[in-house]
Amino acid sequence: MNFIAPISTDHLFSEAESDDLYLKLVEQINKDFNLANEGIDFPMSIQPNDLKIQLHEKIYRLIQYKFTEYLNLLYIIDVSEIEVKKLDGSDLIILSEQVSFLILKREWQKVWFRNRFSSF
Repeated sequence: MNFIAPISTDHLFSEAESDDLYLKLVEQINKDFNLANEGIDFPMSIQPNDLKIQLHEKIYRLIQYKFTEYLNLLYIIDVSEIEVKKLDGSDLIILSEQVSFLILKREWQKVWFRNRFSSF
C-alpha cells in the first residue's frame, strides 16, 4: 500500500477515519503546534469539520498577527516551502485555508508513515 496524498480536506479526513488514525492525526497536530510554542489543544473528541475550521482560524490569525511564529510553525511541521510558495497570497482567508490543508496533509503523511512502518 503506497501513500497517496489526499486531494482535499474531506478526502484526508475520510482516509484518516477509515484507517482508524484520526485521533493520531489530532495528536500529531497538537504535538507539532506545541513544539512551535503555538499552544493549541484540540480535544480528541473534535469533529473533523470543527478541526478544519479551528485550524483555519488559527493559521489566519498567525499569518495576520504573528508572521514569524507562523513561519516557525511551518518549519517545525515541515510543510513544503515549494508548495507554500505556489500559493496566491492576495486573499488571506483563502491563503490560510490552503496552508491549513498543507499542514493537514503533512501531518497526515507523518501519521500514515509512522503507522505503516512502525512494525519494521
